[in-house]
Amino acid sequence: MTAYRTRFRARRRGVLYALWLSLLPIASSLSRDTGTAREPPQVLFKDLFVAVQSEHIYADGKAFADAVPDAAPKDILAQYHAEKPASPAALKQFVEAHFVLPSEVAGAPSPPDRVSIVAHIDGLWDALTRSSTAAPAYSSLLTLPQPFVVPGGRFREMYYWDSYFTMLGLAISGRHDLVQDMVQNFAYLIDTYGHVPNGTRTYYLSRSQPPFFFAMVGLIKRDDPAGAFAAYLGPLRREYAFWMEGEHGLKAGTAHRRVVAMADGSILNRFWDDRDTPRDESYREDTELARSSKRPAPQLYRDIRAAAESGWDFGSRWFADGRTMETIDTTEIVPVDLNSLLFGLENAIHAGCERRGDAACASEFARRAGARRKSIDRYLWDAALGVYRDYRWTKRLAVAPLSAATLYPLFVALPSRPQAAAVAKITARELLGSGGIVTTTVGTGQQWDSPNGWAPVQWIAVSGLRDYGETTLAAVIACRWIANVNDVYAQSGKLVEKYDVVTIGRSGGGGEYPLQDGFGWTNGVTRKLIELYPEDAAVTTPAACPAPGSAVAALPPQ
Repeated sequence: MTAYRTRFRARRRGVLYALWLSLLPIASSLSRDTGTAREPPQVLFKDLFVAVQSEHIYADGKAFADAVPDAAPKDILAQYHAEKPASPAALKQFVEAHFVLPSEVAGAPSPPDRVSIVAHIDGLWDALTRSSTAAPAYSSLLTLPQPFVVPGGRFREMYYWDSYFTMLGLAISGRHDLVQDMVQNFAYLIDTYGHVPNGTRTYYLSRSQPPFFFAMVGLIKRDDPAGAFAAYLGPLRREYAFWMEGEHGLKAGTAHRRVVAMADGSILNRFWDDRDTPRDESYREDTELARSSKRPAPQLYRDIRAAAESGWDFGSRWFADGRTMETIDTTEIVPVDLNSLLFGLENAIHAGCERRGDAACASEFARRAGARRKSIDRYLWDAALGVYRDYRWTKRLAVAPLSAATLYPLFVALPSRPQAAAVAKITARELLGSGGIVTTTVGTGQQWDSPNGWAPVQWIAVSGLRDYGETTLAAVIACRWIANVNDVYAQSGKLVEKYDVVTIGRSGGGGEYPLQDGFGWTNGVTRKLIELYPEDAAVTTPAACPAPGSAVAALPPQ
């Protein structure tokens, strides 16, 4: 496609998007009048859903949550109650007579020998592109107006924070059409549901994920992000209103949904979920944990779901004892990453309002960003250790374990230069492994703990460190990550969702499901890092990476 045709398509989509916004109230009322479900499967299918998930009819609980019924729920339930299948085999037979199950998960195609990782990634975008302009009645799938890229494997729908990191690579691969399409999809979700759900399934509607929409919008006009923020100011402000709902009149030391009033009355945020039931996609796992924990089940379920909203599901950040899932208390924690991203959103809205000439709005959001920075410095900055830490607001204590979330403030230009330098030093000393940045320093067997590293963490680290002039450490992280991904790719022909960054050349472990390949955000971040550091494109060992500079002088030998 020529550059002219690409620009023409982008302008045409912009016109169509503006027209769609004008028709949104009509479109939204029409969608409510159709047979398309907005309740999750466990609400629609009641005791049938509980039976299928509890009996472990399918190895992956997401399979039945994604199944498409052949009739209205009330009719299927009536048939189920009439037949009363009495065994797991009979129950499975009933389900497969009345539902279409998703097809078996197929891995991403392995390339022929000697295809470079860059060529492989560029060739995967079409294989991972989907469209859901229509959805079967009573299925869990949500519709979207434009094509989108999925992570891969069992993740068949569009996900929120995954998509930003995927879009980094799409832009470098020249797929600006898909970048624009996905930004429009996220704006559509905000305008339709009031927020971006975790993913485009009905069972994700009760929660969101880390708010990266402003960063996605910034990708549209990298040389003029304020212009992009001005163009999408409505959706940006509506997303902000979702995260801040309930802030007014909140008493110090209390919380409402995603808002926490700190001891001094200042406002910070937490992760949350509007439901307190087992997750549809992990129903059996959640109910079994509730039985073993002996905690009040609704609160446990809420904390599990809130951790799912964080994207870090699961890891020691959210565990009261720092070790075991039974102690998960996510809603009691004010997290560094979420509040950093909301600071970024406040600044994006400020820039968009300035570009539009709305002085009152610009002033308000400059004030909000300033207030958040002050509160983050007071509650989340540990000056003695030189690190940002999560804060357990219910006990007025910092969360002890160090995590890679300490790098998020750098990503949004929040710290002073001395603060950023301190974070760089502790990152080099505690978080840098042979194959990239580790999520935490704790090994629990959970997938968001050591020894695992994830693509988004690497980009947050490299981007933030580069912005603060910590270029040597950024280059070391990028090179080690590329070497790790290249090593696994050379062995398997795959790019996977997570990696062991302590021992290079191994895929990551842990989690509620088998390792997935594809994989959207690994493709995106790796493609972006190779564009920034082309000399590392073929490196397969950290020994070939740049020597650590002064920022990593204390790093132990790998």
